[in-house]
Amino acid sequence: MLRTLNSASFAALLATVPKSATCRTARIHSTYDVAVVGGGIVGLASARELILRHPTLSFILLEKEKDLAIHQSGHNSGVIHSGIYYTPGSLKARLCGKGASMAYEYLDKKGLPYKRCGKLIVAVEREEIPRLKALYERGQKNNVRDLTMIDAKGIREREPYCRGLMALDSPYTGIVDWRLVSLAYGKDFQEAGGTVVTEYEASDMAMVKESPAGNTDGMKYPIAIRDSKGTEVRCRYVLTCGGLYSDRLSQISGCSPDPRIVPFRGDYLVLKPEKHYLVRGNIYPVPDPRFPFLGVHFTPRMDGSVWLGPNAVLAFKREGYKLYDFDARDFGDALSFRGLQKLVMNNLVYGVGEMYRGVFIGAQVKILKRFIPELSLSDVLRGPAGVRAQALDRDGNLVDDFVFDVGVGDVGSRVLHVRNAPSPAATSSLAIAEMVADEVERRFSL
Repeated sequence: MLRTLNSASFAALLATVPKSATCRTARIHSTYDVAVVGGGIVGLASARELILRHPTLSFILLEKEKDLAIHQSGHNSGVIHSGIYYTPGSLKARLCGKGASMAYEYLDKKGLPYKRCGKLIVAVEREEIPRLKALYERGQKNNVRDLTMIDAKGIREREPYCRGLMALDSPYTGIVDWRLVSLAYGKDFQEAGGTVVTEYEASDMAMVKESPAGNTDGMKYPIAIRDSKGTEVRCRYVLTCGGLYSDRLSQISGCSPDPRIVPFRGDYLVLKPEKHYLVRGNIYPVPDPRFPFLGVHFTPRMDGSVWLGPNAVLAFKREGYKLYDFDARDFGDALSFRGLQKLVMNNLVYGVGEMYRGVFIGAQVKILKRFIPELSLSDVLRGPAGVRAQALDRDGNLVDDFVFDVGVGDVGSRVLHVRNAPSPAATSSLAIAEMVADEVERRFSL
């Protein structure tokens, strides 16, 4: 079990540090070379990579929740992607291919459970076949392992209840519990000497004006990260991997608010247990380039369940997993953002359809029946939801690549923000961590 400290325990731990008779308790601060803010899979993988590279430096990871990896890292489809969709030669394509290989190697080394159950991308209409063939060529250029084109008979052999004209068969695709993997990264980090503190929501980053009392290192640790409870951590450098709050973390350190994070909720249906036989592996649609998201699919889970979906609708709260979850600031920020306004206007019909299918699940089932005709409304139940941190620019374009950001001035020059780590960030997490560590080393000369 991964051991963590909450902020109260952390404060109590700090109180045990020896201090002079003239020192005020508020000045007792713990110091670290590098603080990582954000305990999701990217933050944990990056912290792990950094401490393995620099075992003589001190590292702390700060997470605002009680537990690690409970948002995007714990609310996702659990797929190990093979790298079919991405532009050949792009960073996403390279990171996914490398990341999938690293993930399987890591899972084997740690004895973590996974299933290489494969994936079909199925064309159910003739007009989809040219796009499917183009996708196959893209997968070939991306060196996706064992990727083949199969006909209707091949589809039935792989998925007896699935119907289609032609499909891409990717046996290298798998499934795993990414939260379990995230916690394994955290355990590696701690065993290498890193400190993990939960229930510590970074609300301010500033340059300190004096050294901690009794600290002989002078101003070696000039950055103070404070939480709302008044606890303070001092460090030399900061790396933020804030996911749904990456833009706000950037702003409190004096960096640009753009690209802006807009939360999109994805609602899943689940197959009733007696209908699990309908699905063996992942079944995906052929992506439609007219629309910004991938489309609904069938995803088996490590616990034996089968998820169907998701849709994609604006979430009224950045961490709002229920239809009626609402936060006034989150909602106001999203609606007032020019980029979202443009995205909505450019995809109005699509967006209304997604909302309709989120409310009336029969409409969602109708789309799913195109792939598995035997499926009926009585076979499904409402399932869980996830919230995607979608980065948008001011022109309403989805930011589809990795974004790093450093600011100006004393604070900004010591902080590196991972502003956007787009899907498939979980699959690519170990490869992303290498890239992030390279960037930290380059900017901060560790």
